[in-house]
Amino acid sequence: MRRLRKTAFFLVFLTFLIASPTLGRAQAALLMEEPYGFFGSINPTGHNALYFARICAETPVKLRRCRPGEQGAVVSRYQGINGYDWVAMPLLPYLYSVEDASQVPERVNHREVSQLRNRYHEAHLLSLGEDLRPGGFTYGGWTELVGLSYDRRIYVFRFETAEAQDDALIALLNDSPNRSDFHLLTNNCSDFARILLDYYFPGAFRGGALSDVGVTTPKQIAGKLEKYARKHPEIHLTVLVIPQIPGYRRHSRSNKGVAESLTTTGYALPIVVLNPYLAGGLFANFFVRGHHLLPKDTQRLSPSNLFALTAPGRAVENPVSAGLRASSATVGDAAQYKAGAPVNFGLAENKGSHE
Repeated sequence: MRRLRKTAFFLVFLTFLIASPTLGRAQAALLMEEPYGFFGSINPTGHNALYFARICAETPVKLRRCRPGEQGAVVSRYQGINGYDWVAMPLLPYLYSVEDASQVPERVNHREVSQLRNRYHEAHLLSLGEDLRPGGFTYGGWTELVGLSYDRRIYVFRFETAEAQDDALIALLNDSPNRSDFHLLTNNCSDFARILLDYYFPGAFRGGALSDVGVTTPKQIAGKLEKYARKHPEIHLTVLVIPQIPGYRRHSRSNKGVAESLTTTGYALPIVVLNPYLAGGLFANFFVRGHHLLPKDTQRLSPSNLFALTAPGRAVENPVSAGLRASSATVGDAAQYKAGAPVNFGLAENKGSHE
């Protein structure tokens, strides 16, 4: 029944696209977040999330179109958020735990990060459950939702979308049960990103990769998006980087796929001893299929200057005429945002009643 409902919705979505001669400006981005800490050394794949410049969070589990001055939301799958499958967060709090870019410190320590996160949690995240744990080494929690740039560097793969696609995605996610079925190997954060990207670019993000032993990983999804963009330059893929704020943790590590992790670290030694044929296959697969390199001299974003990510592009043509791919122009000019214009970062304050 759930599959039939999704199929019917997608057919309605296609009908709407065909009936729309011109679609407005919009953009989105795949976020590839580096692994960090001790767990990041054990599982160096990292995390995937998706940023949408025209989709905002009415609550952490309900989406809407953005209002003027809002900067969009980051949507991702998490484990340990009171049974929810996905959660949406306004961009600036997601990155820095604040609602004003001027409040982002240049350097932080553990106490400052905890204060920033706790302050935002008390103001905006109690609707997820007042007893929701902050999370720890073995289990996720609400600290996964705010201040990500204090923990890790984030690579941004920005692409153009059609507003009709964003509207369809809002309706799809708001209508979904949003109950967690997280599994690290078969239904993780990258699988969620893959499914959503496949709605925007049908057929381009299906299935896993042999180089990752069938497991979907952040680096694999980024590689597929870059491969798709080479064949479809109309999406105007732009790679950016959001640096890690120094002081709180050591620098995060580079993202690796499963086979890359096994063939470039000491974990490969037990595999060589136990099954040299499997080790040889993983090694060959990594070099033939899984060697994804990030571009050099990537533009760095700062808390006060996220325009290269958030600024809109020009009006786009109906993507049906381009094989259901949303075409667009170049990245929007930061001048479209007036200096000093009021900015609303999304979630309302907690008012005592919770969902």
